Amino acid sequence: MLEARDLRVGYGAAPAVWDVSLDVAEGEIAVVVGPNGAGKTTLINALAGLHKPASGRIVFQGSDVARLPSHRYCGLGIALVPEGRRLFTGMSVRENLELGAYRGAAKAGRARSMERVLALFPVLGEKLGLAAGTLSGGQQQMLAIGRALMARPKLLLLDEPSLGLAPAIVVEMFRILREVNRGGVAVLLVEQNVAMALDLASRAYVLEEGRIVAQGAPRELSSREEIRRAYLGN
Repeated sequence: MLEARDLRVGYGAAPAVWDVSLDVAEGEIAVVVGPNGAGKTTLINALAGLHKPASGRIVFQGSDVARLPSHRYCGLGIALVPEGRRLFTGMSVRENLELGAYRGAAKAGRARSMERVLALFPVLGEKLGLAAGTLSGGQQQMLAIGRALMARPKLLLLDEPSLGLAPAIVVEMFRILREVNRGGVAVLLVEQNVAMALDLASRAYVLEEGRIVAQGAPRELSSREEIRRAYLGN
């Protein structure tokens, strides 16, 4: 579904991602893990069309999309849940969700998408008229994911979805991501909670200093001593 090949992304003359290649297959959950400053956010923003690569290819469902304007990515079926959620905090929960379905095909199915999102996140249904800024951190993350799902994506990208959340909320959120995936949406997330990310995914990449330094099946990576020592604390 998604193929990135030899991506180089930077900020002016400062490189942040070097020669990164990765794949996400149809119906798959893939993760990119790594320490702070590894380039994870830069990478996922490039895959979402928000940061143009200096070189390399991004192929989505057979077409190279790397040079397309960012708004075209949503129309192709790619949705991003950004780090920090980026909600419209003064607008209601309902309005934030409806903004996710502003494009034609998504707009036509908005009522059905709203029903699906509220089934995944029942607490949002109880707060539709409240300002998004009044929600707890976990509820705001649910809203950010729900807003992305309103676009009816084929591929859902998530940037550090567990950041700052209580452990019980993280467990619930990862359970919901499994359910979203079972509904036919491929998922790629970048995440610092390495143990939970590896448990969720079927494919994993380790990013350090802008480069992929390890990749493979999560169980295989978890069994490697250097990975366990660096990321799993054992």
